[in-house]
Amino acid sequence: MNVNEKDALSLLTKYNADHFHLRHALTVKEVMAHFARGLGYEEEADFWAMVGLLHDVDYEQFPEEHCKKAPELLAEIDAPDALTRAVVSHGWGICADVEPEHTMEKVLYATDELTGLIYAYAIMRPSGSVQDMKLKSLKKKFKDKKFAAGVDRDTVIRGADMLGWELDDLLSRTMAAMAETEDAVVEQLASLTAEK
Repeated sequence: MNVNEKDALSLLTKYNADHFHLRHALTVKEVMAHFARGLGYEEEADFWAMVGLLHDVDYEQFPEEHCKKAPELLAEIDAPDALTRAVVSHGWGICADVEPEHTMEKVLYATDELTGLIYAYAIMRPSGSVQDMKLKSLKKKFKDKKFAAGVDRDTVIRGADMLGWELDDLLSRTMAAMAETEDAVVEQLASLTAEK
């Protein structure tokens, strides 16, 4: 059983109106689907995408209850237990005690904060895009704790370790996923905000 995208988007926009939060949700959705296909989980790509889309469903309105309020909200669309568990697990060690176990949960944990940092860097670049971003320059931004200071670098590093990947590998794979899906995210965001 999976959540259909229409219901997922309806739930997302019910509890989220901020442009940045909506863009982040769509970005993580596309990044998760990209990783599912690349890691041999092609048949689960839609499920991975819905986990990405809804991972922060409770954050905008209930920041103090992040990952604790999510199960209640996800129940509104009869989200399966596996989706709810995955959403909660991305807050492991921060605001939840559910440890990522499945590869999908580990990918979400590893890429959530990182996509925020990559996007923050993209919008300050002349192109405003991830598509011409280089790993070397991204690494400099990652090491600069003053840049996108709200991004928890330790979570990203722990996520890479969970997956058994070098940090550079996680950075380059996530950057490539965002570059490949950037146009789709922009298109979806325009459609979503036009409906409001």
